[in-house]
Amino acid sequence: MRIAVTGSIATDHLMTFPGRFADQLVADQLHTVSLSFLVDALDVRRGGVAANICFGMGQLGTDPILVGAAGSDFGEYRAWLDRHGVDTASVRISETLHTARFVCTTDADHNQIGSFYTGAMSEARLIELKTVADRVGGLDLVLIGADDPEAMMRHTEECRTREIPFAADFSQQIARMEGEEIRTLLDGATYLFSNEYEKGLIESKTGWTDAEILSKVGHRVTTLGANGVRIEAAGQDPIEVGVPEEKAKVEPTGVGDGFRAGFLSGLSWGVSLERSAQLGCMLATLVIENVGTQEYELHRSDFMDRFTKAYGDEAASEVRARLA
Repeated sequence: MRIAVTGSIATDHLMTFPGRFADQLVADQLHTVSLSFLVDALDVRRGGVAANICFGMGQLGTDPILVGAAGSDFGEYRAWLDRHGVDTASVRISETLHTARFVCTTDADHNQIGSFYTGAMSEARLIELKTVADRVGGLDLVLIGADDPEAMMRHTEECRTREIPFAADFSQQIARMEGEEIRTLLDGATYLFSNEYEKGLIESKTGWTDAEILSKVGHRVTTLGANGVRIEAAGQDPIEVGVPEEKAKVEPTGVGDGFRAGFLSGLSWGVSLERSAQLGCMLATLVIENVGTQEYELHRSDFMDRFTKAYGDEAASEVRARLA
C-alpha cells in the first residue's frame, strides 16, 4: 500500500518553562497579554507534521512518500530522512525561502504555547499529486496534514477528482480555518484525524453535529491523550484503545504525529483498525519519552516486549510478523 503524507516540513525550537502558564495569566487582563517566560532549556530539532509522520513510518519499514515544500537549507534534513526510510523525492525545494520553523514553549503541566513561521511551506500549493502518483506507480492513500491552506485545498480537490482515498488531518491549521474550509476539507475523507479539543472545534466551526460529520467521512479517529484513542464510523460500535505505560513523560510535541505514523503503518500492513490504533499508541509512547519529534529509536525487541505487555500475545504476534 503506497501512502503519501502531505504537510509541513519544519525545524522545531523547543523550550521548557519550569512554572505554570496558568499562574501568569490574569483573567480580566487577557485582552492585553504581554508576557515573557524565562526558560530552562532550548532544543533545536527536526520537525513538521508530514516529516514527523514519515519518520515514524520509516522506522516501521512502510516506505512513506513525503510531499511538501522546504528551503535550500533542507539538504542535511533530507539526508536524515533518506537514511530512515523516507522517500523524499517529491519534496519541492524553494529557491528563495527557508524551511518552516516551529517555536514552542512547554510548561510544567505540559501545556504549550507555540508559533509557526511558514517559510517555504507556502510553495506547497504548487505541488501536483498526479506527478507524485506517476513517479511511484499510483497512490492508495494520501494523508493531508497541516500545511499551506491553499495546498491543503488543492490536494483535497485533486484526491476527489482523481478518486484517491484521503485522510483529513487539520491539526494546527484548524485555528485559522473558517467553517466552510473545514467542511470542504473533511467531506468524503476516508479518515478524519483530530484530538479531543480539535474535535469540538471542528463541530463548532462547521455547525455540523458529530453524527453529521460521521455521515460524511469513513472513520473518525480522535486521540484522547492519556486515555488513548477512539475510532468511530456511522452505524458501528466505536473502537477504543488505551495507551501503553510510558517510562517518562518528557516532551509531548509530536506525540500525535507518532500516533498517525503507527496507525498509517498498520493500514499499510493491512491489519485491523484496532491493531493499527494500538501500533499508533505504542509509537506515540516512544515519542513522549524523548525531547524532539524524531529523536526516538525503535529497537524491535524492546518495542515488541512493551507492545505485548500493553495489548497481549495475539496482537503482538500479528505485529511481530510484519515488523520483523
